[in-house]
Amino acid sequence: MKDFISIRDLSPASIRHLLELAGHVKSTPSAYAYALKSRTLAMLFEKPSLRTRVTFDLAIEELGGHSLYLGPAEVHLGQRESVHDVAKNLERMVDAIMIRTFAHRTIEELAANAVIPVINGLSDFSHPCQALADYLTILETKGRIQGLKVAFIGDGNNVARSLLFAGALLGAEVRIATPEGYEMDASSLEWARVHGAETGFRCMTTHDPAEAATGADVLYTDVWASMGQESEAADRAGIFRPFQINSELFRRANKDAIFLHCLPAHRGDEVTDEVIDSPSSFVFLQAENRLHTQKAVLMETMYELPDRMTRRDSMQVVAH
Repeated sequence: MKDFISIRDLSPASIRHLLELAGHVKSTPSAYAYALKSRTLAMLFEKPSLRTRVTFDLAIEELGGHSLYLGPAEVHLGQRESVHDVAKNLERMVDAIMIRTFAHRTIEELAANAVIPVINGLSDFSHPCQALADYLTILETKGRIQGLKVAFIGDGNNVARSLLFAGALLGAEVRIATPEGYEMDASSLEWARVHGAETGFRCMTTHDPAEAATGADVLYTDVWASMGQESEAADRAGIFRPFQINSELFRRANKDAIFLHCLPAHRGDEVTDEVIDSPSSFVFLQAENRLHTQKAVLMETMYELPDRMTRRDSMQVVAH
């Protein structure tokens, strides 16, 4: 694949391949120590992150390449320099771009103007790298994905959306419980239903967290107010309080259910300590799996690229 922008760009076969590759990379890392030797990944951050920065930085290094961190002060996408011009500069200097940003349109514009791969590290629309780590964690802990009941309880946000898309391709039953006014958008639900028609995918949407949690194999949540929504935090705290995953709600799930969270967690808000610190919680394995799934994404997008010198030479020919 040229870019990794959304789970919607994958097929059931390609997402299964990425998970299989991630599992193999995780179990035999030395076999891939030089897979991306001398490759350079530019990491553009308009939003700060612990897991995204550390895991991408380590992923490219452990594959034999290296990374360049470009924060808001260096880039100011669309302000100091246009997205088009940033793409055209970087395609001559590095081998791929990972971007963590606000507007999904920024990622699409970057990919449209760069001949090198662009990887979505997070946008307001989707978080595909997180979804891969989520389902690798489910596969490792439950032994399968198809037919499992995965309940997301909270805001119908970018994390929930990518969880839904991946669940559709992998044949899970995805349940989404949100307060009124914070539902998953209809177009994303329709995409999942259409593309999950042949995988055994099922979907439930509800305003009742207890309904979503009952009999679930996985309970998943996220912060109630994401970066960029700080002004809404106080209002959201009251609205989302009944959607907290606590021991009472967790008891409605299956006895061997697991708890997941993309982190960072606001303990005492969307989840209580007794749940996130319980033996049923696999949030730190889930965080680690970002490293392994992102290695798979980097190899799929960067392994067969022409080297930078060849690429620049071809651009010069086109320019003349």
